[in-house]
Amino acid sequence: MAGGVPSSFKRPESVLVVIFTTPGEVLVLRRADHAAFWQSVTGSLEWHEEDRFATARRELREETGITTDCGWRDWGVSHRYEIFREWRHRYRPGTMHNIEHVFSVELPGRVPVVLRPDEHREYEWLAWPAAVSRVTSASNRWALEILGRERGFLYP
Repeated sequence: MAGGVPSSFKRPESVLVVIFTTPGEVLVLRRADHAAFWQSVTGSLEWHEEDRFATARRELREETGITTDCGWRDWGVSHRYEIFREWRHRYRPGTMHNIEHVFSVELPGRVPVVLRPDEHREYEWLAWPAAVSRVTSASNRWALEILGRERGFLYP
């Protein structure tokens, strides 16, 4: 038990990591436990973790096999959203919301991706508009739209 909370429950605080290439492709992943759900890298902070950036780096490595020290951006933005009903059993009873911290990482080009089959079934590198259309969560779509406009891959 860490901090008085049973370690078997997920912490309702997570990171979202948008992975994109300088030429303008976005990496999206299809969840293994929800086949219609496409997303960027996401993952919960462990109960003992305080460094959100370290969590973002860990989740990127665990979910895609990608490691990099360059191209990172901590957006300094957090979203609070309602946890999907089918995933609430992972959290302490009564937990309805999660806080998600937004990060992105820019890569010079495509890199090899190694998925964890228990988390994701497949991945695609997509042009920005297609990635925006593909992702399921509103916060993921928001981040792609903001970053795509900033980088000139989407137009207002």
